[in-house]
Amino acid sequence: MRAFPIEKIRQIRVLVVGDVMLDRYWFGEVERISPEAPVPVVRVAKREDRLGGGANVARNIVALGGGVTLLGIVGDDEAGEQIARLAREAGIDTQLLTDPSMHTTLKMRVLGRQQQLLRIDFDYLPDAQTLQQLEQQYRRLLDEHDIVVLSDYAKGVLTHCSVLIKLAREREIPVLVDPKGDEYERYAGANLISPNRGEMQQAVGKWKTEEELTRSAQSLRQRLALEALLITRSEQGMTLYTEAGRYHVDAAAQEVFDVSGAGDTVLATMAVTRAAGADWHEAVEWANQAGGIVVGKLGTSIVSAEELT
Repeated sequence: MRAFPIEKIRQIRVLVVGDVMLDRYWFGEVERISPEAPVPVVRVAKREDRLGGGANVARNIVALGGGVTLLGIVGDDEAGEQIARLAREAGIDTQLLTDPSMHTTLKMRVLGRQQQLLRIDFDYLPDAQTLQQLEQQYRRLLDEHDIVVLSDYAKGVLTHCSVLIKLAREREIPVLVDPKGDEYERYAGANLISPNRGEMQQAVGKWKTEEELTRSAQSLRQRLALEALLITRSEQGMTLYTEAGRYHVDAAAQEVFDVSGAGDTVLATMAVTRAAGADWHEAVEWANQAGGIVVGKLGTSIVSAEELT
């Protein structure tokens, strides 16, 4: 494999659109069980906020050397302000629309001795008017970018993603999608979708053999008119399906510590390497290497260009 194309990546610009969220971590020590209920008592010693969802994809793109614009929706609240602040600090050009009718998506995790004990999710859907504003802003931004990434966490921002894909393809701008749910027809016409193993099962059902998976994957790819379909399979590595056939890479992870946000890192790496001229196979090799690094880190994390060179 060639050297990581950092010089070319520095010249590209990625438009990331999707569900942005705040990942909030409370770290502490567990020394006793509560007298009120049979649950551990966590004495919080440290708090940390990180960018999640599409914002984490954008953060990874910056870390890999690319330029990025983040288009999403937040509420008029503290979590939304924190996302905007963290994004600015990370070097992300933010185009965040504020929807006063909703609260910002927030995932709060409580950890004791580096083990996750509890996760609390705050999920809200944006209203139709804000979604229309997002589409208008997307139209204005498209021509300034080399590639589009749609980060779907089923929080409502990509309700009209089929329109976004169509607009980009009309301008011959490639679109890469991290999908969610089982209604994959909405992703038709994208260049790549990258479901994980569980998401692929939800879309096509369970499989017993690799041959059965290949038939299902190629059938889905052809039905949606995709160039490529990439399944991330945790300890089983990654499998790419294109018109040329099946291409598999074994997992690069030496030690799996936390898979949170690993799909974001994979998608970000695919986007920057493809935009820099890598073919699908080479892009998957780089994405697999990046994914193997990020799962060895705690929480929603990033991989830098230096770690891949």
